[in-house]
This record gives sequence, C-alpha cells and structure tokens, in this order.
Amino acid sequence: MDVSRTMAQKEALAVSDATVEEEYASQSKLLLEFINIPSIDKAWTFKSDKGNVSQAMVSISQANLLANKKRKYILSAHISEESNHSVSFQWATFPVEMAGVSVIVPSPSGSKLLLVKNQENGLPTQFEIWSSSQLQKEIHIPQSIHGSVYTDGWFEGISWNSNETRVAYVAEEPSQSKPVFDGSGYKKEGSVDKDCGSWKGQGDWEETWGETYSGKRQPALFVIDIYSGDVRAVEGIEKSLSVGQVVWAPSTQGSHQYLVFVGWSSETGPQKVARKLGIKYCYNRPCALYTIRAPVHEPEAELSLKNNAAEDFALVNLTQGISSAFFPVFSLDGKFLVFLSAKSAVDTGVHCATESLHRIDWSIDGKPCPSSNIVDLVPVVMCAEDGAFPGLYCSSLLNKPWLSDGCTMILSSVWGSIRVILSVDVLSGKVSRISPADSCSSWNVLTLDGDNIIAVSSSLIHLPQIKYGCLIEKKEGISSVSWNWMDVSSPLSQYSEKVRSLMPSLQFKILKIPVRGASDDLTRGAKNPFEAIYVSSNSQEHGSCNPVIVILHGGPHSVSVTSFSKPLAFLSSIGYNLLIVNYRGSLGFGEEALQSLPGKVGSQDVSDVLTAIDHAIEMGLVDPSKIAVLGGSHGGFLTTHLIGQEPDRFAAAAARNPVCNLALMTGTTDIPDWCFVEACGTEGKNYFTEAPLVEHINLFYSKSPVSYLSKVKTPTLFLLGAQDLRVPVSNGLQYARALKEKGTKVKIIVFPNDVHAIDRPQSDFESFLNIGVWFKKYCK
Repeated sequence: MDVSRTMAQKEALAVSDATVEEEYASQSKLLLEFINIPSIDKAWTFKSDKGNVSQAMVSISQANLLANKKRKYILSAHISEESNHSVSFQWATFPVEMAGVSVIVPSPSGSKLLLVKNQENGLPTQFEIWSSSQLQKEIHIPQSIHGSVYTDGWFEGISWNSNETRVAYVAEEPSQSKPVFDGSGYKKEGSVDKDCGSWKGQGDWEETWGETYSGKRQPALFVIDIYSGDVRAVEGIEKSLSVGQVVWAPSTQGSHQYLVFVGWSSETGPQKVARKLGIKYCYNRPCALYTIRAPVHEPEAELSLKNNAAEDFALVNLTQGISSAFFPVFSLDGKFLVFLSAKSAVDTGVHCATESLHRIDWSIDGKPCPSSNIVDLVPVVMCAEDGAFPGLYCSSLLNKPWLSDGCTMILSSVWGSIRVILSVDVLSGKVSRISPADSCSSWNVLTLDGDNIIAVSSSLIHLPQIKYGCLIEKKEGISSVSWNWMDVSSPLSQYSEKVRSLMPSLQFKILKIPVRGASDDLTRGAKNPFEAIYVSSNSQEHGSCNPVIVILHGGPHSVSVTSFSKPLAFLSSIGYNLLIVNYRGSLGFGEEALQSLPGKVGSQDVSDVLTAIDHAIEMGLVDPSKIAVLGGSHGGFLTTHLIGQEPDRFAAAAARNPVCNLALMTGTTDIPDWCFVEACGTEGKNYFTEAPLVEHINLFYSKSPVSYLSKVKTPTLFLLGAQDLRVPVSNGLQYARALKEKGTKVKIIVFPNDVHAIDRPQSDFESFLNIGVWFKKYCK
C-alpha cells in the first residue's frame, strides 16, 4: 500500500512538473513580446532655418536580453506645422544605435552634440564633440584626472556654457593612493605597475552613498575646454561635499563665469559624523545650492586672476534658509534661479514627501549673493481637496522648461494615481493642469518645441503614444491658455501583432476607497479616501471574476500611477485582474495623508490594503477565493505582513527584496534612519543611532512581518538581489528559510549581481516569468 501511494505521489509530481514546464514555455514567449517593447526616455528639439520647421531627437531604450543590458538608440524627425493647425513628423527611416554611449548632451544652440562614453577596466573616459556632419573633437580623460562621469540622474550634471566652449560636469574623483607592499614589507615609494614583486593594499575604507553607488567614488566637479581638451578640477569645494546637478550661471560680457550646483554634506547628525546614508530614492538628505567661480583655462587669464580678491573665489551657499534645494534652472533672461525643495522630507525624516518650488533673484552683473531672498512659489500642499491640486511630486525637471514668455515652466508631476503635465507661473506661483483633465492616462513631458510640448501618454491598457501639445488660445498671456493635444504617428507605435491584439481586451478604472475606522485624532487629509487602480478583462462573463493580483508599491512613500507597465501588462494578459493599491502614505495625495503613515507601518498600511480588497469584493470586482499578492521592498513588507495577519485570505504571494525584519535590517541597510522613522514616527529621526536601544529593537521586531510568521500558510515566491544594500538579501532569506522550516511552500530565486530594483534585463525577465508561473500554479 505504501509502495502504491509513493508511486502515485511520484506520478503526480511528474505531471505537476510537466505542467509547470509547459507554463514556462508558453508564458516566456508572451513575456518576451512585452519585454521587447521599447521605452521612450527623453527627447530634444532643434530649431531650423526654415521658418516653422524644427528637428527632434528621441532617445529610446530596449532590453537586450542576450547581452543583459539596455540597448539605446536615437530616432530623429523633422517637425513641420501644417496650414490646418496640425503638425507633421517626418521620421528617419532607421534609428541609430548609441553603442557604448553613456549620455548625450546637445549644446544650447543645437549646433554641437556631446557624447560621453564611460569605459570599464580603468580605461579613459571619452568625450566626443560632434557637429551636424562630423566628429569635431575626441578627448580621452585618464583615470588620474577623474573616473567615470556621473549619469545616474541625481548627482548627474553636464552643462555647456553660453558660448559653447566649455562643459562643466560631475565625475568620480581620482582614486586615492593605496599602500604598496613587497617581499620586504611596506614600500614607501614606487608603483606596482609592471612590478610583479609587489602588490597594492586596500587602504582606508571609504563611505559611499549606498544602494547603486557601491564602488563609486566621491562625485566631484570638473570643467573641460572642448577645443584644447584641457580638464580642470573646480577647487575651493569642501571635501565633505558631494556635488551634482551643475549648471552655468548667466554671465555678462567681460564678467567672471560662475557655476551653480547642488551639494550634499556627508557630515550628518549632531556629532557631524562622516556617514553617508543611502541617497537612492531618498530625498530626505539635506542639500543646498552653492555657487563658485569656474576655473579658467588660458594662462593669461590665470595670471590676471591672481590679483583678485579671495572672496571672489569663495564657495557661496545660496540657500542657507532652507534644508533642501535641488534641480536648479535659470530663467531665459537669467534674472532668477528656480529650484525644487524636499524640505518636508528633510525636516520630518521620511524618505520622500510633497515638494515645493522656489525662486532666487539673480544679480544682473552675475556676481552671486549669499543673502539672496528665497521666494516661495508653490508651497507644500497639506490637505488636497477632492479633485484639487495635491502638491508637487516631480522626479526631474527639464533642462529647458520655459515657454517664450520667460516665466511659465512646464513639468510633470503626480496627481493622485495619475502622472500629469503642469504649467507653473514662477512670478505668481499659479499652477495649471495642462494635460487633459478628463484623461485617466498618465502623461510625461519629454521636451518643448518652442511654445509647444512633446510628451508621451500611456495607461495600464494603452501602449505609449507620443503627443504634441499646441497652445490654441491666449487670454491673458501664456499662463491662461488652453491646449490642443494631437497624436503623433511614429515608428514606435508599430508594436507586435500579439501585443496589439491583447491590449484592447483590457479595461481599467480608479477606485476611491473610503478610510475604514478613521479615528478622531487623524488629520483631515488622512481621513480622505485613498485610491486603487483596478485592471480587468472586458470579456469576462457577467457574475464571474478572473483571479486578482493585489499589487503593492514600495517606499512606502512612493506611488503606482496609471502609466503603461510591461510586467503588469504581461500579468493582465495571462488572465489576471489587478488591484493596484495606493494606500495612505503614498505620494500624490497631499502631505497630511502621507505623514499619517510613519509610526503605523504594519498596521495602517495593512488595514488600507485589506479595506481596498473588501471594497472591491463588495463591488463584485474580486472573487475572495482567488486573490494573490505581489510587492517589492515596502510592498514586500506589506505582502509578508498580509499573509501573516490574514493567513486564509491569499492563495499565493510573491515578494521582491521584501523588508521582513526591521530589527535585522537596521544594522545592515544603507538607510537605518528609515527603520526609526517608519517604526517610531517622525520623532524617530531624533532617536536614530548606529547602536539602537533594546526597546527600539523590540519595537522594530513587533512591527515586522516576522512577528506573524508562525501563522503563514500561503505559498510564497521570494525574488532577491544579492547586491542589495537597501534591504540586504539576509532579510528575505531569513524569513523564507523560517517559512520552509515550518513546512510552508516556498520558492527562492537569488540574482547574484542585482541590486534592490532587480532590473537587469535577464533578472527582470526571469523574475516576472516565475511570478506568472507561481500564480498560475497556486491561484488558478
């Protein structure tokens, strides 16, 4: 009898394995269709001599699975306005691949193009200067001058001066000298080059800025003369400052040229300890705008400068009255400097919060003033009224965001669960939503074409589409206008037949979820409804529901917007509805709602997710017997909390680099302060220490998913990046091993070279393929 039972079990396992293998084969083919969809990253426009004709360059990326890298290429077009107020894009026949190019930066006039190529294995960094017809200059900069140029989108700053002779940029400072040893011991002098009898030691360990910056040296400021190839380090900047986002200040004829940049100090806390806390996704690191005179390259000019006053060369802090200032942009006429601030995040300790916009008037003679008055343009919105502007949530600003009136900026921001395009009058502070108010799609501005806008629009069921926005009515200046948005036909719209056949079968809507059991001590903003995005098939039978996957974003102070997502489109296309929850604490809903979460993680956010699920069940959108849950980082924290607090509710779960044990995380993460703030509330900023008290360790444990581990029954897939410094792999492994120990069905995949995002093309592909197969197995 035991033999027959064993045989039956083996046969069942063989059938199960064959079924899983078939799922891998079929799902991988479909996933490839979505992974191969190109992403529209950025664009530039250049005015032509032919009247109302301009040229556009669009930067596109696409996964290269075999090389495990992103392939980047440029697609160009001629833009012409037609007599019937329409616009025509004449696209180049083929795109041009930018192999080996790290970043592209056109000059202000558009007559030159800078290509930066960072090299591996200690090879020199290459700068290429192109004209419209040929390569004008190629410059190789050795590691002895500086390392790789920063192209990370945060420290990154590459800026041409106005006469297009010099470029300021941020790069890794040169390597510090290392101790050298040989058979006799320490060598006082000499190099290991071509000396097989000696070796270099490690030297002193240096702090980095954490996640994604491992192995990166301090960002420093340099200026290159594009004709001579001469590179100068900008002197006079304190060693404790990491620099980024450099721009040239306006200058008048014969005056000195100054640089404006953002500086982050590594000396933090009351003891001014040189600890660099993780900065990726963390806007709560204090920073300021500084200015300093640019170095000169001509010997005669250097000689004449020696007689100038020392204060002319001094580093000047332009924003002493505010705890955060970044993304500096000068106005067209050079009379004022506009910047964003995350002062709310810095002052409260949360990693991301509602932003504000500010202005500094700039001296006509170009000489900086340390006592400049900071004008508040767009303040932090505390409580967003229903449908009203919820505040600024910008991930970047355009280098040239100005309309021709010189005072209207165009930018992208989050508004609830939608990304929108806004105009901001930087004289009055008036904010207007200029992407269609009746659209639930998300919009992102790519670049401006005079007073027109090139943008990309997409949704969870609509593939990315380039749009062209035109001013069609002027009432009282550009700040009071209406916009006409036109579809732009492009080669990028030629998606595969399979993808085009699947997307029309989907539909989505944004649900308003009332807060359940709101206490009297909550702020008004924290009592407002939050949102969830519901994606479903429009062909499912009446009264029946496909299985649903509850999708939970990380952060927790992040947001899921309605823009197109390749992984989510794949999951929708294999038969799952999606419930994407923007629980209180998410960006895009005002500061009071966001600040209601710190100190209540593991309870308020969990309650919001369960409330959203119950709300969808009551609406007949979800079958309570067919629910899976998926989240990464803090979304993984919620995923593992939910399967512990509600062990009978979820048929399957998947967690990407989840926070499972705050007590363990606080001693290993690059952002230990995050643990204190999210567990203790904003006062946790003052409790933060590298040596936590026992009561804090106990509190961290009690607020962690690991404290509910004994109740978990749900089959759970863990996807972990071994190079993750944010939520180190030990956090997920400890929890997964403990689940295995108690007999819960668990699968673990560790990606040895991935960081927190698990976004290398092969890892991203394998990750979501396994999620699809896992859910098909346990949530049919």
